[in-house]
Amino acid sequence: MPIDGKAIKGRGALTQVANRFQQHSYGVVHWEGIDELEEEDHRTRHIDVEARSIVNKVDAPDLPFSWSMNPYQGCEHGCTYCYARPTHEYWGYNAGLDFERVVLVKRNAPQVLRATLMNRKWEPAPIMFAGNTDCYQPVERKEGITRKMLEVCLEFRQPVAMITKNALIQRDLDLLAEMAGLGIVSAAISLTTLNEDLRRVMEPRTSTAANRLRTIEALSKAGVPVHVMVAPIIPALNEHEIPALLEAAADAGASSAAYTIVRTNGAVKPVFDAWLHEHFPDRAAKVIAQVSAMHGGTMNDSTYGRRMKGQGAFAQMVKQLFSVTHRRVFAGRSMPLLRTDLFQRPPAGQLDLFD
Repeated sequence: MPIDGKAIKGRGALTQVANRFQQHSYGVVHWEGIDELEEEDHRTRHIDVEARSIVNKVDAPDLPFSWSMNPYQGCEHGCTYCYARPTHEYWGYNAGLDFERVVLVKRNAPQVLRATLMNRKWEPAPIMFAGNTDCYQPVERKEGITRKMLEVCLEFRQPVAMITKNALIQRDLDLLAEMAGLGIVSAAISLTTLNEDLRRVMEPRTSTAANRLRTIEALSKAGVPVHVMVAPIIPALNEHEIPALLEAAADAGASSAAYTIVRTNGAVKPVFDAWLHEHFPDRAAKVIAQVSAMHGGTMNDSTYGRRMKGQGAFAQMVKQLFSVTHRRVFAGRSMPLLRTDLFQRPPAGQLDLFD
């Protein structure tokens, strides 16, 4: 049941949305009808979970990786457009406020990763670090699970690609620089807007654009290849920033860039729609109409090869603008392939005799 749409400081979602796997839900229908109940607690909760596996097979032909791992489920960053929101429903939560204020913490992830890499069935291949939720979201500052997993990857010479929109990745520059020297790591920084007013409401608990650019510079100077994701492109909100975003990324030392068009899969749609009408009532209808036009009349097109780039006149305009600018500012630059030939398993002691 939706809560009355009221902007909550530091949160992207305005509502709780129904979980498709649950028959019943609860919420506040009208705030003015409550006299005695205390206001809902919007502080973030961290819940420990035991991960049975941590490396997941990715069967998507339009993604550049085949394996991913995520130390956290749910994400405090609160990006309203996040495609990962519906995954929270599998845990019994919802894709609205729950997704960003109930974060599941996999403290045993480093141990599970080690066991995976020690398994003789594992064939070395790059793993995408945080293909679902951000591995450098605020809880990582305290937990350090991502850093511990990086230490395991360095020990095994396991290649990884990382994606984040948080400057906290700079904390691990020592590990990343060593891995970069071996050719087994790359980083992708999500850069959505240079407009801080837009970022504060669209990605409320993320690093500022200025800090992300400084992060790109720091990583590049440390020898870490940096890719920039201008994602998602949202009509009437940030598509006009494409040239400025690419130029800023290139100036900071990035090696390449790519983009995606916004799509609101599953329960993301009511979250995104409510956010649009709250913060941009003057253009909400226009945004919804243009996004729908790019996805064949719906806000979500799940067709591989088309879902991320869209179709139609506006999608073609975005493609041309991005391509022309990319050729100009990233001329002569490219991302190197990650090495897999250095992978090694450390000695496992006497147990090796029984292999």
